[in-house]
Amino acid sequence: MSANTNTLTYLPPWKRFLSHYGKALAFGLGLLVIVFISYAINATVTTAMLASTLRQAIPLVLGAICGLIGERTGVINIGIEGQMLISAFIGFLANVYTGNLLVAVLAGVLAGAIMGLLLAFMSVTLKIDQIIGGTVINILALGLTGYFYTAGLTTRGKLLPIPLGPLAEIPLIGPVLFRNPPITYATIILVFLVHYVLFHTKWGLRSRAVGEHPRAADTVGVNVYVMRYVNTMIAGGFAGLAGAFLTLEAVGSFERAMTNGRGFVALACMIFGRWTPLGAFGAALLFGFFSALQTQFQFMGVNLPHQFIGTLPYLATIVVLAGFAGRARPPAAEGVPYEKE
Repeated sequence: MSANTNTLTYLPPWKRFLSHYGKALAFGLGLLVIVFISYAINATVTTAMLASTLRQAIPLVLGAICGLIGERTGVINIGIEGQMLISAFIGFLANVYTGNLLVAVLAGVLAGAIMGLLLAFMSVTLKIDQIIGGTVINILALGLTGYFYTAGLTTRGKLLPIPLGPLAEIPLIGPVLFRNPPITYATIILVFLVHYVLFHTKWGLRSRAVGEHPRAADTVGVNVYVMRYVNTMIAGGFAGLAGAFLTLEAVGSFERAMTNGRGFVALACMIFGRWTPLGAFGAALLFGFFSALQTQFQFMGVNLPHQFIGTLPYLATIVVLAGFAGRARPPAAEGVPYEKE
């Protein structure tokens, strides 16, 4: 064989990983070094900041998982904001009128799933533009919650932290990871569970096939319509859990438009994480870190306009996306209605 002949080169898994995530990994390690230095200087403030980072990241990663499950099967979802908002409202009302936090969480998840069903109906059955469908959900949620919300309603408590025994006493890690309320614990578990299901099970393979080449999936017996319906509803349930987190765990009450753009930030986390749950979790933690840093600057009385400090998480996200995310390829068939021959 000639020396000039092109040959295929096999890359070991670790080299493939570094080629895709090398810059992001280096950035994360740099942040980790800063965290340890900060902990050595002031352990209390550092622990509080990291705990706040995790709290800020929870609704974002749930929203990102909602988006990526839908897009992996070919359904674009920009209605995450609306799904989160209406689920937060339904969960809040369920808590007000039943006083049962478990029922309230389930009500929020169910509301998100129903909104996912609405999106699937518009996208798969009616075949309307999926961007428009998501916008309809956002506007509908904002209007309904604003119209039906009544000031003065009081909840009957919220989900409280559950320390996990001796694990909660570990310095730095314990208060951050092992002293949290139930939805936070559930979210961390769900990130790894969804990643496994998506990339290591038959259901995940079929879901990804439907999002990449639906006609090929159809020829081997995969029902494209059913997969898109079911996955979009499951995805809505994750957005519903994010909404329930806001009213039943983070705040304990409801305010109009309280999602405050988190659904759109979740989409950025999804893209930064390359449509993977673990990648989205890392992106959400990054945004949460800068949100916590912004709050800490305000507590420290940094002599800068508060409007500028408030933009810090968004500016940092833009810089990181531009400098470290690289080119991300979405699923090939996302946003394309499937026509069965």
